Amino acid sequence: MATQSPPARKGRDFIARHGETVYNIAQRMQGDHPHTPLTRAGFAQADAMGAALREMLGVRPAITLWASSAGRALQTLAIIAEHLELDWHAARRDDRLVEIGMGEWSGRYYRELTGADADFLDVEARLYRRPAPGGEWYDAIAARVASWAADTAEDPGDRLVIMHGMSSRVLRGVLTGAPIDPRFAAPVADDLSQGSIALIEGGRESVPHIGRGRASLAAPA
Repeated sequence: MATQSPPARKGRDFIARHGETVYNIAQRMQGDHPHTPLTRAGFAQADAMGAALREMLGVRPAITLWASSAGRALQTLAIIAEHLELDWHAARRDDRLVEIGMGEWSGRYYRELTGADADFLDVEARLYRRPAPGGEWYDAIAARVASWAADTAEDPGDRLVIMHGMSSRVLRGVLTGAPIDPRFAAPVADDLSQGSIALIEGGRESVPHIGRGRASLAAPA
């Protein structure tokens, strides 16, 4: 079963995950935490993304900037905007682009999950097997990112979207019309390492920049 794709856009969507944070390196669950600072590696990943986008798009490209309202996404975008010589203050923010909500487990270390919770991570899929207590599931992410995509379908030309590990995978699945994965009740695209940039044009995805960061298994978000 395929999801209903949002209205087709004339421009391209560059979708990227924020750089590594202190929570990522400590292997803590960030989820929808409003602000967890970037590490030096995270700044380097953002710097590399900015350089890659400047190479692809040039200086001061005609592109709409979007970001999750989380501080780590806005920090990443600030570095990228500097490379592109664009005004960070003109970027649009939307709570619908935030990461999966972790409920009662928000901020917990992954190593604290023992017993029946030890298999919370699906190693093969690099996703969770079930919602955290009081947390969000992938179908809810799909609903909110699809709502954002529909509401912004008239954005002119290209746009850059800085968001998170899991929510970006769902958005990419929505924008490419991927089938619903029955394990997660939502379309979920393949995992990409931190610092990678996915490009979606005409409902098709390519990856013009592969980052050197870790994949999202141990510390998604």
